[in-house]
Amino acid sequence: MIEVEALSRQYGSRLAVNEVSFRVEPGEIVGFLGPNGAGKTTTLRMLTGYLAPTSGDIRIDGIDAVTDSIRARERLGYMPEGVPLYREMRVFEYLRHRGALKRVPNLTEAVDRALELAGVEDVRTRIVGQLSKGYRQRVGLAEALIADPPILILDEPTSGLDPNQVRQFRELVRSFGGEKTVLLSTHILSEVEAVCDRVIIIREGEKVADLRPGDGEISLEEVFAELTTSGVTEDAS
Repeated sequence: MIEVEALSRQYGSRLAVNEVSFRVEPGEIVGFLGPNGAGKTTTLRMLTGYLAPTSGDIRIDGIDAVTDSIRARERLGYMPEGVPLYREMRVFEYLRHRGALKRVPNLTEAVDRALELAGVEDVRTRIVGQLSKGYRQRVGLAEALIADPPILILDEPTSGLDPNQVRQFRELVRSFGGEKTVLLSTHILSEVEAVCDRVIIIREGEKVADLRPGDGEISLEEVFAELTTSGVTEDAS
């Protein structure tokens, strides 16, 4: 479970995230949407311990992520936008290195499982820096999965993937339903409609909607356009 209460982040005089609150229940897949500059990435960085909040509370699987950041991070896998990789290492070497840092038991089996889940078995001996952007994205996903965490936070995970890879990714995320808690940030609304149980929309650092795809008579695209260009807010019933 992810619990966020009155979360804020200020940069000088600019309030990037303003008292955002939401919950992601165990086994739920939730889309996290907003236009560019809405505060999505800042929020995700606070959830994952890479950025301290100015105020507010974060609990990851019941652990206070502000006061006990290391233990909270052990419960989640994070795939940031623009995955930072050690480009000079081979794929399996990189995953072994990251798994060792995370103290993953049965490391060889864990690497093999992550390679298979992320669809990068065929490049396991390739040097990371020689891979296409799409494959590098999938290596980043494998790294997020290597410790088999109960919670996944994914920031623009399908950036650079071709249509077949996007379809495979959607199937993978759908397979997590009921088993892993997933918070997924993306600009691709069809992706959200295909895999997410619920959608949270933020604009200018504030939550403006918490709803379920398919509710109502208008599409998610129309809802997103209305809520990110007007003062209307909605909450899930």
